[in-house]
Amino acid sequence: MSMEIENAKEQFLHLIGQEDMLQMREFLNDQNISDVAELINEFPEYSSQIIGNMSIHRASSVFKILDLAAQKEIIQDLPPFKTAELLNELPADDRTAFLEELPSEVVKELIKLLDPDERRVTLSLLGYPESSVGRLMTPDYIAVDVDWTVQEVLEHIREVGKDSETIDVIYVVNDRGEFVDDIRIREIILANPQKMVGEIIDNRYITLNVNDDQEVANQIFKMNNRVALPVVDDKNILLGIVTIDDVLWVANEEFSEDIQKIGGTEALDEPYLEMPIIKLFKKRVVWLIVLFLGEMLTATAMGYFEEEIAKAVVLALFVPLIISSGGNSGSQASTLIIQAMAVGEITISAWWRVLRREIISGLLLGSILGLIGFIRVVLWNSIFHTYGSHTVLMGCTVGFSLIGVVLWGTVSGSMLPILLKKLGADPATSSAPFVATLVDVTGLVIYFSVAYLFLSGILL
Repeated sequence: MSMEIENAKEQFLHLIGQEDMLQMREFLNDQNISDVAELINEFPEYSSQIIGNMSIHRASSVFKILDLAAQKEIIQDLPPFKTAELLNELPADDRTAFLEELPSEVVKELIKLLDPDERRVTLSLLGYPESSVGRLMTPDYIAVDVDWTVQEVLEHIREVGKDSETIDVIYVVNDRGEFVDDIRIREIILANPQKMVGEIIDNRYITLNVNDDQEVANQIFKMNNRVALPVVDDKNILLGIVTIDDVLWVANEEFSEDIQKIGGTEALDEPYLEMPIIKLFKKRVVWLIVLFLGEMLTATAMGYFEEEIAKAVVLALFVPLIISSGGNSGSQASTLIIQAMAVGEITISAWWRVLRREIISGLLLGSILGLIGFIRVVLWNSIFHTYGSHTVLMGCTVGFSLIGVVLWGTVSGSMLPILLKKLGADPATSSAPFVATLVDVTGLVIYFSVAYLFLSGILL
């Protein structure tokens, strides 16, 4: 496959050099859509020429799978009539997804280029909340009346099917436009032509509400193995359909946002290399300040135990070990729970089951680290005589502190995302750095409390 792509690149450059637009058009229309997209990514300076020299249907298929930066570049460089052709050819959902990323004044100008029907649909879709199913749906589907015969349905499909995004599923409505059921095309083809649609529906269907969150759609698609689902309003009126390709695109964007938030930054709304440095700085600086202020509490906690540290300086040697172990365990738990919530494996109601599992995990993990810490103290003292006659007590302090800190880290890291979800916030904001900062401060309290328990009257 890579050899074919390389050959295509060489042929493309040859045609560009010859300026033979007729052969260029034939060449581009003969390539796979993904290969043309690869050409645009490889030669961005020719992106508008590539799109402009393709048949409009294939051009729209390429355009909708490009990155936003490439799409913007193409729209800027295309002549107005070609831009109008391209925007009108794009499926309504893909067109809406592109327009909502542009400044409002640009959107107003581009909407003027749309045909009246396409303009009406686009404005309707842009009226729904940004993260709603309404922004994903397309009106390009086949709807049939429940009172039609199969023969009438087949005739209708032949007439309008070419303009539909999918004909795998046919949607049944009544005379008031209310959704009744959906039928796979296979059932239509195999049914007796004289049968009524109402006789072959089974009333086993799944719908999305136009105001549902896009994450809800993602979960429903995954659980029901569908390629498309109908979208209805609160009165059960069929408004459009959502197809699996749009949901997968949203899932990819959500995943990218969550990864960015887990890393301790705001989600980026543009590709990294396209985002201005100042804007990138603003996205990162807020979280860094919050985390820095949180870490300042670590110094406050250290100051609170200043007297204990002065009496037993050796305690300070293990502070980085203790707090990093707690932060690491908390980050692990937080990341696992956020990921599990994102794919629907965990719901808020399962908090008690999660808590029980993390308590057990925390105890097991803490015990292993605590044992290693204890052995390290004893072994190190046998070689270098660092801790004097109180080696075992010092080892117990480190060992039991690690059990407590790791247990607290796993519990905090697992419960914080669930708590945020319960409060209506994004669980990804309980990012690994945030959990680590929280556990750093409380880890110090646990460590010095355990030290006081074991070493009071001896070193303290």
